[in-house]
Amino acid sequence: MIVGIVGGGQLARMMLLESYSLGLRFVTLDPSADACAGHVGELIQAPYDNEDALRQLAGKVDVVTFEFENVPDTSVHVLSEQLPVYPPPEALGFSQDRMAEKNLFTELGIPTPSYLPVDSLPELEGAAFELGMPLILKTRRLGYDGKGQYRINARQDILTAWEALGGVPLIAEQYIAFDREISIIAVRGQSGETRYYPVPENTHRNGILHLSVCRPGDPRQADAESYIDRLLDRLNYVGVLTLELFEHEGRLLANEIAPRVHNSGHWTIEGSQTSQFENHVRAITGLPLGSTAAKGCSVMVNFIGNLPDRVETLALFETISFHAYGKEPRPGRKVGHGTINTVDAESLEAMIPELSRIALSASEAMTSSPLVATARK
Repeated sequence: MIVGIVGGGQLARMMLLESYSLGLRFVTLDPSADACAGHVGELIQAPYDNEDALRQLAGKVDVVTFEFENVPDTSVHVLSEQLPVYPPPEALGFSQDRMAEKNLFTELGIPTPSYLPVDSLPELEGAAFELGMPLILKTRRLGYDGKGQYRINARQDILTAWEALGGVPLIAEQYIAFDREISIIAVRGQSGETRYYPVPENTHRNGILHLSVCRPGDPRQADAESYIDRLLDRLNYVGVLTLELFEHEGRLLANEIAPRVHNSGHWTIEGSQTSQFENHVRAITGLPLGSTAAKGCSVMVNFIGNLPDRVETLALFETISFHAYGKEPRPGRKVGHGTINTVDAESLEAMIPELSRIALSASEAMTSSPLVATARK
């Protein structure tokens, strides 16, 4: 069987690397000639909405998936008319519009921060009065890793926020001073078989995921599973689905979904019996799902902007798994990650501060370099 992937970034790359042992072949479609999935498999270089490229992809593969949610939904619908596409295009549509996504949570009885649509400055002023401040103003579409967001702390910020983001459909969300952020990653096969990974606790910096720590036995596991079950059933879902959640005053509030393999699940490559990447491919190709059980405790750190020194990192952590994506360094860009897996939480906790320091030092060295400073002027 040949699998097509729309998007050729690191998520597609890891799907290929984690699933070759299943005897499958892959073709990816990406606008970049240097898309990192193309380093390990066949690449069609073309815009996502190029009709000839979509026909070429459809003619080469048996099933199609996508690696990120900003793929044009029209392209996915074109492909779905010719061959199976998983996850279903409806799931992609909900994830591309924050208002539709929040309405879906409300429809399914999944708690979420209060929210209101904003299409004008007077509506933003009304939302600030009704929701209170601080509040978060977001673009409804095309936001990720903290992009397309503005925190409004006081009335004097309202006009600035509108000028920064106005002109496109927006959503205002109640600001939640959450105790922590977690995510639940589930995989559902074509038969409806469903499995769940242990929830990781996530830490962000500048809107980008920095650390994911998985300690099996999280007290919110059952609640998180009950929420994602409603989404899987409603969407008749096939593949990996991620639900990001805030824990606030003893309850979980849904933030957003990702209809794909997810950054907070990278730890599953070394830390679980079957990685999220392999299980996603198993699900969309009709294969039985693999075990999602954790192998002890794990921490994953993102390498943002620049990779840390390999020699230093491998010398400091004999058990680290170092993943470089083959991408050119650039501020704010995910260029790799590292994962440490241990048998107990105590030994894991002892290594997290130094692991975090290594990653942040590499990132800060990139953003403070003279070349970057010159480019920003």
